[in-house]
Amino acid sequence: VQLQASGGGLVQAGGSLRLSCAASGRTFSSYRVGWFRQASGKEREFVAAVIWSGGSTYYADSVKGRFTISRDNAKNTVYLQMNSLKPEDTAVYYCSAGRPVQSVMRMASSWDYWGQGTQVTVSS
Repeated sequence: VQLQASGGGLVQAGGSLRLSCAASGRTFSSYRVGWFRQASGKEREFVAAVIWSGGSTYYADSVKGRFTISRDNAKNTVYLQMNSLKPEDTAVYYCSAGRPVQSVMRMASSWDYWGQGTQVTVSS
């Protein structure tokens, strides 16, 4: 499955952005879809994930209550709505797809497919 991430940009602290992850080549229907981010000089970290079938969602503690992951079945697209953005949210955001079990879902190595990344910069 090929993933195309978009929607990044420059925003002031407290602002909002919505990222999109569109799939081609295969539908998301049997996958879990996640978002990770990687700040300069740091390891890639888990942000959020959704189980396509059933819609269960998971979040990193650092974004819980501010970010919302959702899916659009008809468009085969996953969104990450990011509100109340902070400078520490600045990173390249990647979408991912795979079938990791819940216990390893937060590990980047557990995911099979990755999009190209989209830059999010939050200014103070």
